[in-house]
Amino acid sequence: MLLEALSSAILGLALSWVYAARLPHRLPARPLVLSTGVAGALFGAFLTHTALEAGGFLLVLLGAAIVSAASLSLLLRPAGRLRRRSATA
Repeated sequence: MLLEALSSAILGLALSWVYAARLPHRLPARPLVLSTGVAGALFGAFLTHTALEAGGFLLVLLGAAIVSAASLSLLLRPAGRLRRRSATA
């Protein structure tokens, strides 16, 4: 269990670092991105471990990566200005 938690935290940190490096203009401050990635991965590992009980180490890491990526995607801002159509059209 401890190895799963440590591995998922490292996986979430790596995933959030990649997000922060590739999309810095669309994300908030780097500490928020890094902590969200780690927290999402830990929650995903907990959720997967609870749902599958002894499902396997790789499945727990897969669940951690999915939840971490989903929580990081919630931080993304739009790339540019949104164009609004006029209501009189």
